Amino acid sequence: MVLNYIWIAFFIIGFVVAFIKLFQGDLSIFPAMVDSIHSLARVSVDISLGLIGVMALWLGIMKIGENGGAINILTRLVSPFFSRLFPEIPKNHPAMGSMMMNFAANMLGLDNAATPLGLKAMNHLQELNPDKETASNAQIMFLVLNTSGLTLIPVSIIALRLANGAANPTDIFIPILAATFISTMVGLITVSLIQKINLFQPVVLAYLGGGALLVGGMIAYFRNLDNSWAPTRETLMTELADLKALGDTATASQLSRIEEVTALIPGPMGTQSEFLGSFIIFGIIFSFIILAAIRKVNVYESFVEGAKEGFGVAVKIIPYLVAMLIAIGVFRASGAMVYLMNAFRFVFSPFGDTRWVEALPVALMKPLSGSGARGAAVDAMQTHGVDSFIGSLACTMQGSTETTFYTLAVYFGAVGVIRTRYTIVAGLIADLAGIIGAVAMAYLFFGNRI
Repeated sequence: MVLNYIWIAFFIIGFVVAFIKLFQGDLSIFPAMVDSIHSLARVSVDISLGLIGVMALWLGIMKIGENGGAINILTRLVSPFFSRLFPEIPKNHPAMGSMMMNFAANMLGLDNAATPLGLKAMNHLQELNPDKETASNAQIMFLVLNTSGLTLIPVSIIALRLANGAANPTDIFIPILAATFISTMVGLITVSLIQKINLFQPVVLAYLGGGALLVGGMIAYFRNLDNSWAPTRETLMTELADLKALGDTATASQLSRIEEVTALIPGPMGTQSEFLGSFIIFGIIFSFIILAAIRKVNVYESFVEGAKEGFGVAVKIIPYLVAMLIAIGVFRASGAMVYLMNAFRFVFSPFGDTRWVEALPVALMKPLSGSGARGAAVDAMQTHGVDSFIGSLACTMQGSTETTFYTLAVYFGAVGVIRTRYTIVAGLIADLAGIIGAVAMAYLFFGNRI
C-alpha cells in the first residue's frame, strides 16, 4: 500500500512542478517528461532482458549447490543466527543458504551475482509465505538487510574514482565500510523492534560481535596497507602528471607507461580487494561443482535445470520495473529534484558548514536510481574535483546505500507480492542512517579538504 502512495505521489509532484514551470514559460517540460517515460520504459525492458544471462548462470550454480548439498552446509552454518532473525523459517531451510549467498555477494560488491541469488532467496521465502500477495516478516527483514547495503569491498566506487583521476581511488574504502555498517545495524534494529525480535540473545550478540570484529579487522588491515603504499602512490602520481603533460608528443612507450602507472596507483589495497572478491566467488562456484561431483550428482543437468528458471524470472519482473522507473523518470524530468535540493539548502543554511548539501543529489537519487546516483556522483567529482570534500563525500554516499525502490520493485515483483507493509519505511530509515553515516565519515576523513 505504501508503494502505491509513493508511486502516485511521484506523478502528482511531477505534474505540479511541471505546471509551475509551464507558467514560467518552459514549454519543453511536458515533452521532456513524456520522453522520459518512453525512454525509461525501454530501459526497464533492456535491464530485465540483460538479467537473463546472469540469472541463468547463478540460478544454475545454485541448483548445483542445492543438489550437491553445498547450500545445506551453508544453511547449517548460519542457521543459529538466522533462525533468531527469521523465526518463521524452519530450521535448515534452503532459504537461509540462499540469503547468505546474496549477502555475501552484496558485501563483496558483486551486484551481478547478488540479484539472482537474492531472487532465489525470495522465491524460497515466498514458498513459506501464507499470504502470497502480502510481504511476510521474513521477506521484510531480508529486503531491509539487503537494501541497507553492507559493503566490504566497494569495487565499483573505486573504479569510478580511478576513471576520474583520483590521487587515491581507495581512500573511500573505510568511510563506505563504516557507513554501510551503520545502515545495516539501523535497518536490523528497526525491523527487529517492529517484529519484536530480541537482539540481546547470546547467539545473536555472538554473531553480531563477530561481524563487528571482522569489519574492524578489515578496516585496520586495509588502512595500514594503504598507508604503507602512500609514498609510492605520490611518486606514481608525479610521474603520471609528467607523462600527461607531454600531450600529443608522447611516444607509444610513454602512452603505454601512462596506462601502466594508472593501473598501479590504487596500490595493493585496490588489487587485493578486487582479488578477494573474485577469488571468493569463483571459490564458491568451484566448491559447489566439486562437492556435487563427489556426491555423484549430474552437475551439467543440474546447472541446466536451474538456468532454465532464469528466463522466466527476468521476464516476470518487467512490468514492476517499468512501473517504478517511469514514476521516477517523471519526478526527475519535472525538475522536482532541483526544488527539493533548494529546500534542503534553505533549511540547513543556518547551521554552519553545509558543504555536504552539494553532494545531496547522490543521496536523494540512490534509493530511486542507481544510474542516476552514479551520474550525480560523477557530476560532483567533475564540478568540484574528484579529491575535493564534495567529490569524496559523493562517492561515499554512492557506496553507502542501495537502490531501495528498484530493489523492492524487482524482488517483490518476482514473487508477486503487492502489499509490502512497512518494508519501504524501514528501508528508507536504514538509507537515512547510511547517508548520515556517510556525511559523518566524510567530515572525519576528508573534512580538511576544500
